[in-house]
Amino acid sequence: MDTRPDEILPLRVGNTAGVLGLGVAGRATVRFLLQHGLRLKVSDLRSQQQVEAEEPGFLNFLAAHGVSTEFAGHSATFLDGLDLLVPGPGVPLHSPLLVAARQRHIPLAGELALAAGRLPAPVIAVTGANGKTTVTGLIGHLLGVAGKKTFVGGNIGTPLLEYCLNPAAYDSLVLELSSFQLDLAGAFRPDVGLLLNITPDHLDRHGSLAAYAAAKMRLFAAQQAEDVAILGCDDPLVAATMLNTGVERFCFGQGKDCACRVEEQGVRLLLPNQEVYFSLAQTRLASTVNRLNAAAAILAARLVGCSSEAIQEGLTSFQPPAHRMAEVAVLNGVSYIDDSKATNIGALAAALASCKGSVLLIAGGRDKGGDYRLLRDIVSRKVRRLLLLGEAAPLMQEALGDLVATQRVSDMQEAVQCASKVARGGEVVLLAPGCSSFDMFSGYEERGRVFSQAVLALSAAGATAPAQTQAAPTGEGQACVR
Repeated sequence: MDTRPDEILPLRVGNTAGVLGLGVAGRATVRFLLQHGLRLKVSDLRSQQQVEAEEPGFLNFLAAHGVSTEFAGHSATFLDGLDLLVPGPGVPLHSPLLVAARQRHIPLAGELALAAGRLPAPVIAVTGANGKTTVTGLIGHLLGVAGKKTFVGGNIGTPLLEYCLNPAAYDSLVLELSSFQLDLAGAFRPDVGLLLNITPDHLDRHGSLAAYAAAKMRLFAAQQAEDVAILGCDDPLVAATMLNTGVERFCFGQGKDCACRVEEQGVRLLLPNQEVYFSLAQTRLASTVNRLNAAAAILAARLVGCSSEAIQEGLTSFQPPAHRMAEVAVLNGVSYIDDSKATNIGALAAALASCKGSVLLIAGGRDKGGDYRLLRDIVSRKVRRLLLLGEAAPLMQEALGDLVATQRVSDMQEAVQCASKVARGGEVVLLAPGCSSFDMFSGYEERGRVFSQAVLALSAAGATAPAQTQAAPTGEGQACVR
């Protein structure tokens, strides 16, 4: 059984908990549960050597605390004697071990459920298919400029349970949360919850867009009167979100009724008895996508008490995270843009929409269950050539190959080389995969680095002139930075 959104999870000294997976979140879970006096059993699919390599000394730490361990697989006897099972966020809910735990009525809880009721500082939590890392980092930055000691973590960087080991060090929390984490969120209750957008993602895990949306909306399940929900109401799925009685609802986007409205050069905050315009023209947030991200962050920061002056200062000084519409180089008038973080079709579409001028698109990777045909309109309007790699290349070619010239490539270096040979002055070579990276890379970061290295190798070798050059019309030929 899963813990309920109205039930704070008891952690009783002497009870036995099982932890599945010893990644970053799993190791934080172990430390947290030991601090609360529980006995532990841990299980990981990897070998002892692999776990030890990730954090040297951690196996000695487990032994010193009497933790029972198993590696290279999950045994059928692992569930014996457990009062609680904590699977890592990457463990599928239909995993045989989790199914067996439910059959034995062993409570299942994720890291959010463990932390619920144990967070003394105000919590701002951000989820959505796209933009959540940028929005989370931007909110944390705005709060820092305003003088707050802010923990920024969750699905990015530091696990939430690391905060719980030393909560006195911070006076606010900003968390990025994935649908995987929200699946087992229990009674987790953010003071301010942000749902940015919902586009198809992780359908290989959730099975349908409806199930994926339901996971995202669990962010609000435990909220109570006077808590705040911030919604990206340009997205009809998000706009239809049902909230608990008394939860305050605020929208951001382009609509006239939005409390934070996106305009051509900035964002206008429209709250009762206050109207403030924030310029983004001289910031790294000036693109279409990032104006929406900024609107969400501005609204959250203002609602938790940041001054307008601190917010504008923070917007001006903010640097977006890596691998998000980052310009690597301009060679012979061609912009090479790294958006490796575009790991689903919604992010791919947003990347294309942010580019001015025609695009040579490098896409593909490990399929996540999305429908690539949803990209047909934007691909037909923006893409001149499609270069596909990875496991999803055949699926993407079948869905899109009749629209534009399409080429299959074996690796990133070949993709960049091929694009450079046919790119014209004023065009964009865009890495926006629309897929996960795990068929060929350790993560989207490595994928982006390999792309950048291939581009810089062109530069070092003295990139040949494009096959055909053309002057870009006024206002085109430049990639927007998201």
